[in-house]
Amino acid sequence: MNASDLIIIGAGPGGYEMAVEAAAKGLTVTIFEENKPGGTCLNEGCIPTKALCRNAEVAETVKRAGEFGVNMSESAWQIDMAAVQSRKQEVVSQLVAGVEGLLSKPGITLVRAHAEFKDAKTVVADGEEYTATNIIIATGSETRLLPVPGMDLPGVLTSKEMLEIDYVPKHLCVIGAGVIGLEFASIFHRLGSEVTMVEFAKEILPPFDSDIAKRLKQTLTKSGIAINTSAGVTGVAQSEGGLTISYEQKGKQMSVEADTVLVAVGRGARTAGLNLEAAGVEYTRRGITVDDNMQTNVAGIYAIGDVNARCMLAHAATFQGLHALNHILGETDKIRLDIIPAAVFCQPEAAMVGMTEEQCKEAGIEVKSHKSFFRANGKALSMGEADGFCKLIAEKESGKIVGCHLFGAHSADLVQEVAALMNGNATVGDLAQIVHAHPTLSEVILAAARG
Repeated sequence: MNASDLIIIGAGPGGYEMAVEAAAKGLTVTIFEENKPGGTCLNEGCIPTKALCRNAEVAETVKRAGEFGVNMSESAWQIDMAAVQSRKQEVVSQLVAGVEGLLSKPGITLVRAHAEFKDAKTVVADGEEYTATNIIIATGSETRLLPVPGMDLPGVLTSKEMLEIDYVPKHLCVIGAGVIGLEFASIFHRLGSEVTMVEFAKEILPPFDSDIAKRLKQTLTKSGIAINTSAGVTGVAQSEGGLTISYEQKGKQMSVEADTVLVAVGRGARTAGLNLEAAGVEYTRRGITVDDNMQTNVAGIYAIGDVNARCMLAHAATFQGLHALNHILGETDKIRLDIIPAAVFCQPEAAMVGMTEEQCKEAGIEVKSHKSFFRANGKALSMGEADGFCKLIAEKESGKIVGCHLFGAHSADLVQEVAALMNGNATVGDLAQIVHAHPTLSEVILAAARG
């Protein structure tokens, strides 16, 4: 029997960062990973997509060079997908090596094998038993497919396969206009694909504020991406031109032709194969049930990150893990898991933190919206990035900031300022009196607060 203070199943952002922190605080840690350390985020999610985003950004800059007085012939450049993929893999490999280095620190034992529960204090991997006082489940999530015909056809890909693609599709159809779908649509549109999106919901980016979603949709449509909302896909079939995607939109039967289809309809908690029943851990189809300390119904067993489905973001997993560790150690913290910024790296970027105006109405919170536009910002105009919008949401009576929603250049970076202020319960008035450097994009947020 192999004994340690803490067992962690899964070495994604939540798992490996928790292992490092636990070891630094004197705990002995055994962490299991059956795939590559770094999890979905590092190997087939956040990092490789951001690498491709950068390639697409450079391609877009080259296309727009004439706007900035740099004359280039279109025939003088081309997309080399082999080089694109090579660069992406270099980035991923470098970071995976870094994670492996972290997990080789004293106090941490990395077991490269699948682990499952034997009971509430024991897991089994490769025929060996491991025991610990506390066990953390950090197995992440997996891609979901639609329950319609044609999902197994050649050319129908998930985000994992899309990241390995060695060509630029002539016509790409993206099923789902959430975070994953929008990022890939933007990447391949800028690399040269004709892109059509089919989304079941009434609007793109369902979790985002409707003002942002509507304006972003207008901008993306103007750029050349065809977006069909309120459209339910009924099947994919082979055709003479490649693939035919059939969908129903407002009672009408519609279809679109494509040579490649990306299915981006969300992810589901990875609970299969854990043998949770043996440990008595309660879970639903959505994920493992946890309390605010990330503890399951079984004392000493915790679930963090995508597998508990509370917030499917890598940084959420990291801080849920740190919060769970503090609970195990009997320590307090100031981690606000209700204030988690999120970003979409489409073109232009979108980002949010806190509540949407719709959520405030549902909760009975009276709010006031403060808005500003990138087109009035000197830095945005200088960059040639005039498309953008900022919306601050504050309690009507107190002025306390409860949400911020953006789309426009560098929105993913800008939203962090508001996240920091919200952690301190700042008001719109407080923000309006903070000196911002000029000219900077951050003045978009200042303008909203002062407006």
